[in-house]
Amino acid sequence: MKVTATAIADVLVLEPKVFGDSRGFFLESFNQGAFDEAVGRRVKFVQDNHSRSVKGVLRGLHYQVQQTQGKLVRAVRGAVFDVAVDIRKSSPTFGQWTGVELTEKNHKQLWVPEGLAHGFLVLTESADVLYKATDYYAPEHERAIRWDDAKLEIQWPDTGVPVQLSAKDHQAATMDSAEFFE
Repeated sequence: MKVTATAIADVLVLEPKVFGDSRGFFLESFNQGAFDEAVGRRVKFVQDNHSRSVKGVLRGLHYQVQQTQGKLVRAVRGAVFDVAVDIRKSSPTFGQWTGVELTEKNHKQLWVPEGLAHGFLVLTESADVLYKATDYYAPEHERAIRWDDAKLEIQWPDTGVPVQLSAKDHQAATMDSAEFFE
């Protein structure tokens, strides 16, 4: 597995070894020992999630203030622009973001540790995104930051269609009013 650091400490791009020929391909999508070595600590995943979205759907920027979730994200069909935002006040990269294109062809995965907000924009006609989470979904603790907050200046790709948000994401907090981690 190839591990690439990003501009935010602890956020990593993971690329499995892919073995392919005219019949198709094989890859090891997750290996606990290799993953723990890559992130430098033991991580326990408790939940796997699968979302399917159409082009222009933007999900995020989500996080939980309790039962915080680390996420290992990958696109198994289509392509997304996946983003992590550092919302740890004590971090030297507080308020900064990093993004990577995850596609069914590049097989990249993004590790988004606890203490960061996460979101993605669908770039293809549709996309299936799978992600492992380190804690259970807890709607009472879920929060969201606006995807287009001027303080973040996230450079979302132009998909050629309007961005589609959930009702919850339409009401997301700004960086001026969001809850953060210490």
